[in-house]
Amino acid sequence: MSDRAAPADGWLADACAGLLAGPGGTVRARAAAVLGARAADAGVQLRELVAAVMTATAGHWTSSRPAAGEPPGGVHARAATLLAAAQEALAAAVDGYNHRARAELDRHDSARAEFVTDLLTGRADPGDLAERAHRYGIRLSAAHTVLVARAPGLSLEATHRVDAALAARFGEGNTLTTLRGDDLVCISAGGLRGIAGELARLLLAETGTAGWQLAVGRTHRGLRGLATSLDEARSTLDHAAKLGFTAPVLNAADLLVFPVLLRDREAITDLVTTVLGPLTTARGGAQPYLDTLTAFFDSQGNHTATARQMHLSVRAVTYRLDRIRDLTGYHPGEPTQRFTLQAAVLGARLLSWPP
Repeated sequence: MSDRAAPADGWLADACAGLLAGPGGTVRARAAAVLGARAADAGVQLRELVAAVMTATAGHWTSSRPAAGEPPGGVHARAATLLAAAQEALAAAVDGYNHRARAELDRHDSARAEFVTDLLTGRADPGDLAERAHRYGIRLSAAHTVLVARAPGLSLEATHRVDAALAARFGEGNTLTTLRGDDLVCISAGGLRGIAGELARLLLAETGTAGWQLAVGRTHRGLRGLATSLDEARSTLDHAAKLGFTAPVLNAADLLVFPVLLRDREAITDLVTTVLGPLTTARGGAQPYLDTLTAFFDSQGNHTATARQMHLSVRAVTYRLDRIRDLTGYHPGEPTQRFTLQAAVLGARLLSWPP
């Protein structure tokens, strides 16, 4: 919106006075709606528009003094007519204001989402992109971090509140938040401390649940770095979903091993089938043993904690681990063999193995 106009005098005061003096009904409602839209375009605050209508109402009543000998009933009737006209004008003016404000917000959301898409894909003309970036306080040559959150059901209104809260916390131009598809994407200035924790707090406040997950890409410089940071954050969420990681906040820097594992898909497939393939011959298939290994590694090799997590007895866990050793030749309790087994288990989850 443009710079705000003075609401108490000038065109707004005259227009509000004209609404009450002119014809009523549909004519007044249409004129009031146009006035409300004009006020929104001029940057007038809604409360100022309401105040202007009420001021005009008071002025209209003051200027229409009762005639000599007018009975009290006549005064009351004129007052009721004026209040009804003011209510009619005010309701239509607020509707017009809100309609124009929503249209402006939708246009702003569309432009912002389009800019973020162009920014993160690099499809737009660099000169045009730099000009648009300047409007949002983004310097394309600087370092930035991209955060991506998946929060089911997060609305545009909630995204607006998150964006405003981050701007208030870290300053205008240091963050830019929008919905991109089903993901909330936040671009932050590189090195901005506390951004992940603050965004997580806001997501929790908006959703009221822990049914969301946030990934933080690494900080990179330049236009290509923005796309890289976005890819890292989104890949981190994808890997977390496959691996069953439930931590609400994940850092791409902590999960760099998974892109490395998947970079050579043939090699990781060979590792999985070579090390874990024999488990498919066990009664019940490989899955129960993979689940046991996952729980065992998550529990830092503690048999009791593994049994508790799997709702099994310690004896049953020990039996399964021994059976894994017999079938594969690798024992998860042996330090020199643990890494190979754990890498193979992670690879199996990334590959959704066994099919």
